[in-house]
Amino acid sequence: MALEQIIADCKKNHPKAQEQLYQLFAKKFFGVCLKYSRNYDDAQDNLQDGFIIIFKKIEQYSGKGSFEGWAKRILINNALLRLKDIRFLEIIEDHIADVAVEIDDEKISLEYLLQIIQELPDQYRIVFSLYVLDGYSHKEISEMLKISTGTTKSNLFRARLILKEKIEKLTEINFESSAK
Repeated sequence: MALEQIIADCKKNHPKAQEQLYQLFAKKFFGVCLKYSRNYDDAQDNLQDGFIIIFKKIEQYSGKGSFEGWAKRILINNALLRLKDIRFLEIIEDHIADVAVEIDDEKISLEYLLQIIQELPDQYRIVFSLYVLDGYSHKEISEMLKISTGTTKSNLFRARLILKEKIEKLTEINFESSAK
């Protein structure tokens, strides 16, 4: 069945269509939820809550633009609402140089990268995910999280620094073990 028909049936509250929509997007959307959750269980909760919201608001989807993009925005907003009590660090200086994290794809697994991203403090993980993984600008992030753009830049800088240190440490460990 075509996506347009599934969406139309979801708008009529057909459970079978809702199940099809869930099956179609659950894996991909779970990846989105993982980026904004503290752990696997929180990501599962965010996914379930997000789909409930999607089904409640599906009437608002006009068919213009990507359904996936529309639904992804709901999932991200839901995850951010669950974390709304996080205190973001405010900074004085607004000019922080970006630090590029260089990764040798052959040495670092996607699983490890996801793990170390999830280990970041909430404020760093959220800004890193929004900026690097989902392509939002600092201005958009500051508006979404109600923090200054300086704070988004600071949080991104610190997230990248932590990730870079963890990757370098893993690379050192791998190098030392292969040298023996």
